[in-house]
Amino acid sequence: MSFLKSFVAVLVLALNAGLAFALAPAPANAETAASVVMYHRFGEADYPSTNIRLEQFEQHLNELKTGGYSVLPLGEIIAAMRTGADLPDKTVAITIDDAYLSVYSEAFPRLKRYGFPFTLFVATDAVDRADSGAYKRYMTWAQVKELEIHPLATIASQTASHLHMAKSTELTNRKDLERSQARFEEKLGIRPNIIAYPYGEFSNDVTRLVREMGFIAGFGQHSGAFGPSDDIFALPRFALNEAYGDMARFKTGASALPIAVADMIPGDTIIEPMNNPPALGFSVVSGPNSGISCFSSHEGKLKTERLGDTRIEVRMEQSLPKGRTRLNCTAPAKDGRWHWLGRLFYVRD
Repeated sequence: MSFLKSFVAVLVLALNAGLAFALAPAPANAETAASVVMYHRFGEADYPSTNIRLEQFEQHLNELKTGGYSVLPLGEIIAAMRTGADLPDKTVAITIDDAYLSVYSEAFPRLKRYGFPFTLFVATDAVDRADSGAYKRYMTWAQVKELEIHPLATIASQTASHLHMAKSTELTNRKDLERSQARFEEKLGIRPNIIAYPYGEFSNDVTRLVREMGFIAGFGQHSGAFGPSDDIFALPRFALNEAYGDMARFKTGASALPIAVADMIPGDTIIEPMNNPPALGFSVVSGPNSGISCFSSHEGKLKTERLGDTRIEVRMEQSLPKGRTRLNCTAPAKDGRWHWLGRLFYVRD
């Protein structure tokens, strides 16, 4: 993003907030922590699993405006994670995946009205085909460009073909990313440095590759808040749709607090057959010291055992199915908020 665009973005946010946020110091309870929410489609009722109803989206935006949140550009949050700079309490970023046309026609006007910055993750092949067949519900490059030059918007990568990176070879992933970066440069004059892994799937090999290729952060689709102790190439987001977009869940996700952990096992998202179900455990560095409960997307509530003051061991009884499984560990915090740790596991075909 150019200096001019960055300056204008800050100015727009400051004016929208009546200069209160832009000029005031961070509150006394500031720390380096944030939550990121994720959308796909807006007002497309025939795709309920990836759609948010417009009335739901309006409610979310109003909550962010009136509920004591600081909605910041994703790049600013990533910079704070890298430097350890404080962020205001209840810091949130808005992200959108897949560049559907309803982003341009429905979400963009509303986000401009509220003055909220947002990041759009784009898979370039779909935008290339936006005028044909099944891809007519995608934005065109001209529309993506209109967002890219707007001070509130950031364009980021979701690869070229929206492939399953966790089960693809390194060569396939590399070529796909090279193709998408070349297309971004040709059409927009930029090379994005933030990536959202398609389907939220990644592995240590994938994060190593994107780091090598110049990206500075990567996001999945597992839930959770995060702070500086989290892997900046495996950051969580709260996915929102019609079924999981009610106000109670939105408030829980947007106001979530991280659980800082160390010595997490397994150390990779990839689960091999001989280690399925995996042994799970982590040491709590900061956050709740009691009341942690863990759940998986395939088994429900899991047995947990505390070893000493900080070590948590999680017992899975069933083997993980092929594909994605998400682990969520939560604990109550003050004022009705929740500490939330999320992790992805992936079993290859």
